[in-house]
Amino acid sequence: MNTLHVKKGDTVTIRSGVDKGKSGKVTRVFPKLQKVSVEGVGKHVKHQKPRRQGQAGQIVEKFRPIHVSKVTKK
Repeated sequence: MNTLHVKKGDTVTIRSGVDKGKSGKVTRVFPKLQKVSVEGVGKHVKHQKPRRQGQAGQIVEKFRPIHVSKVTKK
């Protein structure tokens, strides 16, 4: 059984990484992957090429889950 020290709805602070010092609410928990999704943290930018002729390329922003060891419960 995989249990984590945080659950959905908890307010957490980021301990390490690019978003160090930021805080936010846990939106999703992935116990098997040992990851949590925190609102406003873990932004990933992807440049997407145009798929068809005449279509414009775009920049897509997604929020990825971060490892649970990088967060502390407030």
